[in-house]
Amino acid sequence: MAEHSELEGKVAVVTGASSGIGAATARLLAAQGATVAVGYHNGLDRARALAAELPGQGHWPVQITLEDAGGIRRAATEVRARSGRCDVLVNSAGFTKAVPHGDLEALDDDLFDRVLIANARGPFTVIRAFAPLMRETGDAVVVNVSSISGFTGSGSSIAYCAAKGALDTLSLALARVLGPEIRVLCVSPGAVATDFLPGRGREQLEKLAAATPLKRVVEPEDVARAVLACATLLKASTGGRVIVDGGRFLS
Repeated sequence: MAEHSELEGKVAVVTGASSGIGAATARLLAAQGATVAVGYHNGLDRARALAAELPGQGHWPVQITLEDAGGIRRAATEVRARSGRCDVLVNSAGFTKAVPHGDLEALDDDLFDRVLIANARGPFTVIRAFAPLMRETGDAVVVNVSSISGFTGSGSSIAYCAAKGALDTLSLALARVLGPEIRVLCVSPGAVATDFLPGRGREQLEKLAAATPLKRVVEPEDVARAVLACATLLKASTGGRVIVDGGRFLS
């Protein structure tokens, strides 16, 4: 009940909310009382359907394309006009493509740039656009969905590891300059049961989970709960990282 009353009347913007971790996060924040702007890139139909099924009222889809700085600023203007506030900003959108780390030639410059834009520059562009509105609340939070790849150097590709490492460092730097009005935190999952990485099925996830201390597959709802904790419970924390991987980073 305390969490629900804390998000009642608050507005959350979630990028990449039409599927996966973003959708799970939108559902949980709405269940706790927030009005959610369901950010999407191409999945307008999914975003509309999700906004319609969320508990509460006033949820709506908003297009947020990470490569389009002008479009992102228009999205921030839309949120201001529609809601007058942004209390929680969740950067959940991202992109990767599996490339074996040892195959350096397969990681061409175009793919490297796309991964960096989606996972590092894009979130920065979103934060930059929404920061003025968030400062006005006096008690807002940015939660960047990163990855253990950012500090373990293992993951779908070297570019993805580099991009998530950049996002982690970006979060540290922004935490210094956006406080006290805005806290900035990272949630760092390992392998999650979504379709984010094509070809990674349940069997592979269970095999990975078996090698971790907790021996359980991480679900998108697990990551969403960490995001909620950042928004509602960790009021004296900024610049930090919450790891949600069943202990995989320990191995």
